[in-house]
Amino acid sequence: MIHLSLALNLLLLVPVLWGLMRNSPGSAAAFGPDHPARRIVTAVYLAIALISAGLLVWETGRQVLAPGLLAMQVSYKLVTLPFLGPRHPVALANLGIAAVHGVTLWSLTR
Repeated sequence: MIHLSLALNLLLLVPVLWGLMRNSPGSAAAFGPDHPARRIVTAVYLAIALISAGLLVWETGRQVLAPGLLAMQVSYKLVTLPFLGPRHPVALANLGIAAVHGVTLWSLTR
């Protein structure tokens, strides 16, 4: 499951990051216009993608560091719901990702 969660991060973040860095209309609609706050979100997403990629190849680190990364992601993704509302596309996507990462974290405790 941990491989699935880390790969899911990359699968979803690469196109999101591409759109954010190219200032695509879809990114502007979901994340707002290019602004320092959006650039901070882009930096956080890039960090998550880089760490996920590194943990996919670094087996020793994966077991130690991935649970913290996934727990942080579940927390912030769930917190976006009250801030953005249940109909916002980013909040909806975050719920799905939080569910997958939550199952992964649960599986690590078994």
